[in-house]
This record gives sequence, C-alpha cells and structure tokens, in this order.
Amino acid sequence: MSGEQMSVEEESHLGKQVLVTGATGFGGGVLARRLREAGARVRVLVRSKAKLEEKGLGDLECVEGSVTDPSTVRKAMEGVAIVYHLAAVYREGGLTDDTYREVHVEGTRNLCEAALAEGVERFVHCSTVGVHGHIENPPADETYPFSPGDIYQVTKFEAEELAWKYHREHGLPVAVVRPAAIFGPEDQRLLKMFRLANRDRILLLGDGKIFYHMVHVEDLATGFLLAGTVPAAIGEVFIIAGDRYLSLNELVQRIASILGKKGKLLHLPAAPVQWLGTFCEKTMIPLGLTPPIYRRRVDFFTKSRAFDIGKAQKILGYSPRYRVEDGLKDTAEAYRRAGWIR
Repeated sequence: MSGEQMSVEEESHLGKQVLVTGATGFGGGVLARRLREAGARVRVLVRSKAKLEEKGLGDLECVEGSVTDPSTVRKAMEGVAIVYHLAAVYREGGLTDDTYREVHVEGTRNLCEAALAEGVERFVHCSTVGVHGHIENPPADETYPFSPGDIYQVTKFEAEELAWKYHREHGLPVAVVRPAAIFGPEDQRLLKMFRLANRDRILLLGDGKIFYHMVHVEDLATGFLLAGTVPAAIGEVFIIAGDRYLSLNELVQRIASILGKKGKLLHLPAAPVQWLGTFCEKTMIPLGLTPPIYRRRVDFFTKSRAFDIGKAQKILGYSPRYRVEDGLKDTAEAYRRAGWIR
C-alpha cells in the first residue's frame, strides 16, 4: 500500500472478490482504489468504462452497464463475497423523478436479489445523511427522525428501506453507511463554495448560522471498509462524517482565509429565492427545461447538517484522520492546480 502498513480492515479484503457499483463517482472511485491497494479482487459495475479509465482504474475487472438491468447485475455478482453499492444518480438538472427511483430503488432491488442468489457474506449499502433532512436539534445520530427533502433524498431513503427489507425478510447481511457531505481533492461538488469564498465580500443566503458537516473522501472509504469487515456491522446503520461540524459562516470564512481573501460576509434573505426555485422547478422540469435555480440549492444555505459519529466509533472503530482545515487546504490546492480557482 504505497509503503504504508495495511490496516486490519484492508487486510480482511485480501484476495476476496469484491463488487463496487458507482466506481466512476468520487467516493466509489476512491473506495475501489483502496480495495485494489488492499489486494482485493475488485470488480466494478459502471455505465462507462472510459470514465473508469479516466480515474486511473482501467486495470480493474469491469462490467459495463446499469444497475437497472437485472441480467447485467447478475453477471457482475458472480462469485462475489462483498458488495459495496454506491451507484446513484446525483442531483442533475432535467431528470425526472422516475429516473431517480429507477436507479436508486429498482437498482438496489436488482443488487439485493443478485446478492441473495450468490450468497454474499456482506452487502454494504450507501445511503445519505440527507434522509434526516434539516437537523433542528443537532447533532443527530442514526435514530434521528427521517425527513428527506427532495427526490434524491426521498429515493435514497426508499432504497435504504428496501435493503433493510431484504435483511429482515431474507437474511441478506446488510450494513448501511450514511455519508455526510463528501469532499477532498479532485471533487467538484465544493467548487461553487470555494468560488463563492474566493472574494473579499461574500454574499450568503440566510444568516449562515446553520451547521454543515463534511467527511473527507479517504475517511469515508475507511468507513465503508470497516462496515464491510466488522462482524457487528451486519444489521446496523452508521453515519460516517468528519471530526466536527462548522457553521456555514465559519466554513466559508475558513475557505476564504485559505484562499487569501478577507471573507467579509453579507447576508440576504433566503425565503424569496426559495419560492423562486420552487416555481422554476414546477413550471420548467415538466417541459424538459433546466431551471436556472433549484430549491435544493437554496436549502444548502438554510438546512442544518450536524451529526454524531459515536456509533461508528464504538462499533466500527472508526476514527477520522483528516481534520476539516487540512482537507480544505488540500482541496484548495487541487482546485488551483486544475485551474478551477485562482
């Protein structure tokens, strides 16, 4: 492992046939790389082999196709011991609700059916902390009430519930991971926030007092490996997040400081923009048009995300290695190298 000593959870994958779905995504790609370095026999199910090669994972055994195709899923599942199911449709403009449900729910059903037939020893399902919605009383643990707020979160919740149904009714050895907001070098999901912070005066919707909790992609990969290894993980759900959460004001100002900016915050009311986002979605998406603004993008500024990782620490032995500040610095450097920010 690049000169580093292998951890127990990585050694446990040595020589095992592992299936990763969603390996062309940010988290799935890092997990697949970590599994390869641990000596697992890694097979990936992806829609595009070309994208896999772009991520430097072209040497992995690849089944090209969609999780929505049962025959493709059965082929990918042959001889598999451990499944890491991360395939998802991320929030993209112009997609119908049926598309999210087909990939998240029906895709999970296909994976569960094939895993049952193959007799896998572990099925690790990737959900999201978004199933909890706005956290009114932070921090939230795994028992916090569900309140998914958009079609992505709703269908991820339905997919998680389906995985649990296969566990309860058919004995599928399921463990569920709910990641916080994923960040790290090479990912672009925080790029808009970095660009927002890359100025002396920063305009934010709302008061900026809501909390935001992130997890470095390498820590998330460790969380997945533990969920696929620790015997007590079967039948349990784990929130995997970073060492601590920050208010949005604190987070944006820290990024601004890293970028060498003054980071003076200016606040605008969020309610009018939320209304506009809802109106645009309801009128434009049915016409096949991409709205200029989405309510969920406004939700980023108004919904609090803060979590307790005590269960993962106690049962899995999970311990985040990447401090928020260090991860932000690494991400900023990567964005600069790529020319995405100056």
